[in-house]
Amino acid sequence: MPEALLAESSEQGHPEEEKWNDEWDYEDDIKESVRQWTYEDYLKLPNDGRRYEIIEGVLYVSNAPNIDHQFTVGEIHFQFKLFLRENPVGYVLTAPFEVHLSEKTRPVQPDVLFIKTDRWSKSGTQLFNGAPDLIVEVLSPSTRRLDQVIKFHAYEKAKVPEYWIADPKTRLVQVFSLNDRKYELIGEFMGDEIIESKVLPDLKITTDSIFNK
Repeated sequence: MPEALLAESSEQGHPEEEKWNDEWDYEDDIKESVRQWTYEDYLKLPNDGRRYEIIEGVLYVSNAPNIDHQFTVGEIHFQFKLFLRENPVGYVLTAPFEVHLSEKTRPVQPDVLFIKTDRWSKSGTQLFNGAPDLIVEVLSPSTRRLDQVIKFHAYEKAKVPEYWIADPKTRLVQVFSLNDRKYELIGEFMGDEIIESKVLPDLKITTDSIFNK
């Protein structure tokens, strides 16, 4: 198992990389790694309550999230479920659940993921191979760079059609849609604004309803 390639999720020391910065080269950053983690290495990791993800051969480790993060994940999942009961176009899951985007990016464990009915896996499946139709990541103080930069580029590269980033601190939701293999921001939503989705255009979620009071 590689020894020196464990990247703890942290916002310390990289404030400039948390912004949307076209000058930051995702591929070059990954290539700096001397040794690569594999899925076989992942299977040997302890089941200790932390979230382990491998993105382009780099291992990222996240500690247990706080109450605001979990509240938002739960509300998004709940409101998706309500919508999908009336509109059975797919299924919604929450972490922990493995998603395998590619040979070198597996697993990732999105906070919330939506998969259309025709791509849904049979009962007993332990993971999903390929890009979900929609992914939501909820920011925590320790995962901002991971969600806003590392995963942003990983999901874009894997051609995930839509990516939401929900920030409990600012009570803001950003929605990105894949256009010509690149994510474009289709909206930033706050307060009583309805979050807009291209993948689920009939979904109506009031932004403030997903954040802790």
